[in-house]
Amino acid sequence: MPRRPAPARGAGVTVSLEQRIRDKAAELGFIACGFARADAAPHAGEGLRAWIAAGHHGEMGWIEDRAEQRASPQGLWPEARSLIALAMSYAPPTDPLALAEERSRGRVSVYAQGGDYHKTVKKGLKVLGRWLADSEGCQLKVFVDTAPVMEKPLAAAAGIGWQGKHTNLLSRDHGNWFFLGIIYTTLDLAPDAPAVEHCGSCTRCIDACPTAAIVAPRQLDARRCISYLTIEHAGPIPVEFREAIGNRIYGCDDCLAVCPWNRFADAASANQAFLPRAELAAPRLADLLRLDDASFREMFSGSPIKRIGVDRMIRNCLIAAGNSGDAALRPAVEAHLGSGNPVVADAAHWAMVRLP
Repeated sequence: MPRRPAPARGAGVTVSLEQRIRDKAAELGFIACGFARADAAPHAGEGLRAWIAAGHHGEMGWIEDRAEQRASPQGLWPEARSLIALAMSYAPPTDPLALAEERSRGRVSVYAQGGDYHKTVKKGLKVLGRWLADSEGCQLKVFVDTAPVMEKPLAAAAGIGWQGKHTNLLSRDHGNWFFLGIIYTTLDLAPDAPAVEHCGSCTRCIDACPTAAIVAPRQLDARRCISYLTIEHAGPIPVEFREAIGNRIYGCDDCLAVCPWNRFADAASANQAFLPRAELAAPRLADLLRLDDASFREMFSGSPIKRIGVDRMIRNCLIAAGNSGDAALRPAVEAHLGSGNPVVADAAHWAMVRLP
């Protein structure tokens, strides 16, 4: 393990390594940075195992397959001594719920209206990691969402924020509109105090969930969640949830949008890469229903939406069309009745029955 370097000195002022990391993180566009020991969230793995045992992960078998690596930093990388948790803002400039009644337009979750966060956050983490490895001679690994890492409990242990009743991370300074990145390192960094929970008796996020997916405070049944159903779930969307989906075609922001702590979220702090693209802020369902594979790939190039593929997007748009009450959408829906994909054809038949 590398020896902990002495703090930098200059003009009579001693600056700790932790503060230098915070300063570099801020320079790279991160709005928060915290530190924790690698074993700082001992109960996270227990909660993960209980969640999987209840079947709340749905079809996300990749979570179950690597559960033991996900359960703790040292389960993935035994050499890890400390972790650095970082947050990057995507605070929206407008009300995410404003399109709820615009039924002929699709609602795209705020986080997916701009550039792919995986690329932007990981780029910042890599620059920070390279700087840290070069200056301190340590080993490290960087993670953004796709690795078996429990970002939220680790970030809470590092003092970035606490897990709200909707299970997402909350901050008194930034609300809940931010992405998380984690760095595991062989350095021994001075840990920050864990975040303190500040939800109190508020249940707005639970009450706002259209499909009652938040089955208890901090317990989410993904099988009922619109984000899961429109993004991760590949088959037919269960009929019992179709009406509740409304015009949401990629994800759902309701539980996030109603949180009172968002009054402290500053859209000016959002990374410019996440600003909404005009074609994704309020897309017309009729236009989306005309997409083929090539035009889908072109439209969603550089977007996290691209990974769900055209058929899943068309399925989602057909459900939204069926909820729209807009007879003008009938021709666009009818075009998919004979789809070779039975999931798409099923959604088209359901929508046709509901349209006037």
